[in-house]
Amino acid sequence: MREREVRRKTAETEIAVRLDLDGKGRFKGDTPVPFLNHMLSAMAKHGQIDLEVKAAGDTEVDCHHVVEDIGIVMGRAIGEAMGDGKGMRRFAHAIVPMDEALATVAVDCGGRGYLVFRCEFSSVPLGGIAGDMFEHFFYSLCTNAGITAHISCNGRNDHHMCEAIFKAFGIALSAATRIEPERQDVPSTKGTI
Repeated sequence: MREREVRRKTAETEIAVRLDLDGKGRFKGDTPVPFLNHMLSAMAKHGQIDLEVKAAGDTEVDCHHVVEDIGIVMGRAIGEAMGDGKGMRRFAHAIVPMDEALATVAVDCGGRGYLVFRCEFSSVPLGGIAGDMFEHFFYSLCTNAGITAHISCNGRNDHHMCEAIFKAFGIALSAATRIEPERQDVPSTKGTI
């Protein structure tokens, strides 16, 4: 079972994430950021990852700390759930269209956290979230999970672009972390990820 539950409490937020990389796409979200709940639900559903997120924080300031810390805790949970990577595919990609928007995500679950994010949102916040926070969310997730991700998206509608990104990330993550029965080793010439 590749399930993990990770909690983090700071002076600004309290986050709990439970996930199963071998799930069925179930999502349960209890955060003060409804639009992020919607995006995480899409990621879980299309990535066939069971995900529960419970978050509270200083949203009276803005949603920055909550969004960032959810990314941190999700990343830690994913990294722990991958374990030593034995038998894992490691690399994957996904291309997801959503009306006029097209998102491309390529991931390497090889233990090195890095993000290249090529997407420009308008200056109008999405569900109360500034567009630059989505890059920051994925940066926090990737650096804490040990995932290198290249994320790009084109389109005109910010909602469509963002949703396509989250769906594509879920699909790519699921494919990269799947165990391949014929692979008995760690997918690295170093012998470790």
